[in-house]
Amino acid sequence: MPFSKSVRQNLNEEEMMKYSRNMNHVGLSVTDIDAAADWYVETFGCTVLMAPIAAEEDGSYFAEIVADIFAPGFKLMKLAHLATGDGVGIELFEFTNPKAERREDNFEYWKSGIFHICLTDPNIEVLAKRINETGGRQRSKVWKLFDDKPYKVCYCEDPWGNIVELSSHSYVQTWSNYDRPHQP
Repeated sequence: MPFSKSVRQNLNEEEMMKYSRNMNHVGLSVTDIDAAADWYVETFGCTVLMAPIAAEEDGSYFAEIVADIFAPGFKLMKLAHLATGDGVGIELFEFTNPKAERREDNFEYWKSGIFHICLTDPNIEVLAKRINETGGRQRSKVWKLFDDKPYKVCYCEDPWGNIVELSSHSYVQTWSNYDRPHQP
């Protein structure tokens, strides 16, 4: 249940665990971070918060943080920070040693874990076409979800194999008033 900031200040620890958190960012692995950052800016209009930088296992404080997260032996990686129009971050990673590899089967939806990100655009047909024209791929048709509502979705992928769903309307708008048909 969402609580306003002023209400959260007066909640005890147990109550605090019940409030709805904001989405901060998603992390994507790519094989060419410079090209990926450019592609996300050109295709989706993302804002670059931090252009790609290298992180080496060089004993620095930042290297200690990275080694704690990814395990010692990462040797070298690059990362960049982008932002979507609503402020959700897209964090790009290129692992250079060991070298990042693109998976052949990049749509393993049956395995646990995150398998796609979703971006909202009112004209997903045009955006899906743009994805195709800029090195990505449209994986599905554009589907209208309900007969009586204009909500549409389409699954695509970026040039590095990350699955990107396109939705014509916000998540809350699409699903908050969904009235599931009765099951027999």
